Amino acid sequence: MQKLSAISTRAPKEADKEAIKEKTKVLLEKIRTYQRSMYAQAKHSLLVILQGVDASGKDGAIAKVFTGVNPLGCRVYAFKAPTAVELSYDFLWRVHQQVPAKGMMQVFNRSHYEDILVPKIEGWLSEEQIRERYHFINVFERLLKHNDTHILKLYLHISPEEQKERLMERLTNPKKYWKHNDGDWQTVKKWDNFMNVYEEIFEKCNEIPWHIIPSDQNWYKEYLIAEKIVQTFEKMDLGDNH
Repeated sequence: MQKLSAISTRAPKEADKEAIKEKTKVLLEKIRTYQRSMYAQAKHSLLVILQGVDASGKDGAIAKVFTGVNPLGCRVYAFKAPTAVELSYDFLWRVHQQVPAKGMMQVFNRSHYEDILVPKIEGWLSEEQIRERYHFINVFERLLKHNDTHILKLYLHISPEEQKERLMERLTNPKKYWKHNDGDWQTVKKWDNFMNVYEEIFEKCNEIPWHIIPSDQNWYKEYLIAEKIVQTFEKMDLGDNH
């Protein structure tokens, strides 16, 4: 796979911002319609995985893209550091509890990939243990797919400059200070390490492919996420209800 540093984090220069925003509105309406059909039929489920470094815009994307979706048929779960109870089980135990039932849409804000990313960067696990986790994640995702869960894996790709700017804004903008966390700056210090591990994840866990979403500009990020979700719905046999 291409190095992340070689992939643009911005929209193409010729992209028309206002036109794309209008296209996004159409896509969001399609998402709402497809989701209603999937919920009513209860044959398929959709798992949307959002990964990205701190300040890549995961929270904002969830707020914008899933606005208006029927909350009866959609759940969002944000994975934090594992609790003592969660650590007493295998690393996928807490993840499996959050996967969508048939008819449901589930959004993961971070995911089981944090259980490779953080331990590898911090040196908490051996290379053999990391290899085992890659294997078990692939088997786990295969199991979900076998159970008619459609998995959409999205990496929100921002530049290090954009990340620093957003983290600084959290310090200086009172409306965004609630997002501030001193730990977020660890990504800045270890940027190259994070990129290297993400590239390895994309290579080792690509049976269900990853999609790299340029995310420096929110309007373009939201458009691409919505487009990928609609494309995933279109692969389901939802009959004529959409």
